[in-house]
Amino acid sequence: MAPVQRQAIHAALEQALDAGAAVLERGGAALDAVQAAVVALEEAPWFNAGYGAVYTARGEHELDAALMEGAVMDHSPHVLLAGQGAERFADTQPAIARVDNAWFDTPSRLAQLHRAQEEAREGASAAGRYFGTVGAVALDRQGHLAAATSTGGMTNKRWGRVGDSPLIGAGTWADQRVAVSATGWGEAFIRCAAAHDIAARVAHGGASLGEAAEAVVFGTLPALGGDGGVIAVDAQGRLALPFNTGGMYRGWIDRDGRRGTAIFDA
Repeated sequence: MAPVQRQAIHAALEQALDAGAAVLERGGAALDAVQAAVVALEEAPWFNAGYGAVYTARGEHELDAALMEGAVMDHSPHVLLAGQGAERFADTQPAIARVDNAWFDTPSRLAQLHRAQEEAREGASAAGRYFGTVGAVALDRQGHLAAATSTGGMTNKRWGRVGDSPLIGAGTWADQRVAVSATGWGEAFIRCAAAHDIAARVAHGGASLGEAAEAVVFGTLPALGGDGGVIAVDAQGRLALPFNTGGMYRGWIDRDGRRGTAIFDA
């Protein structure tokens, strides 16, 4: 990774931390904080979400996102919306900005699509595994937890493919004990309900958040051939950010106000 790109990623992570922290510092809700942080990440071209999302096999963008609680629960009785129904719902919401699909285009993601398609023609890969899903978790002053996750999915994915990010319990989870957001190969996270598994280990297995997150990331997921990681926080403000890949973009502000950003192990 070029030094300029690394600096830009760290700067984008800091901006997202600032956006979320600003909400919490004025006594705002955890849900609003994670939304603010994720929106900041979606607007940066370095991540696979919003502007800069990867391409589908058809050369378009299909985006997935979830809040454990969110607008769909405030303005609709339904928990999950997809496809044309989601588009029509968005049309009825004045606060949701609409843009042309081409707004999400970036040259680097187009180059990734071409590489993935060439690999597929050679039989090396059916869909390029270019991650970069963004997410945020937060604990507010009232003790409420929230999680949000947003992604463009997998490069060269087939039309209609849905990953783990918008699926509650797979890539996103929040309850009164923990909040979890995941990134990685979505199919494995779906098969083991990874985010909920972490929560269940804390609630019913007596595990700490760190123990639960590491058990899933280093045990359950690899057993299914899955790679990726999670960010998580519990009701006491303890953080867990394990990943089983070479790196994971991440930033944090802990309960004592200490903050940081990282890409690789160091």
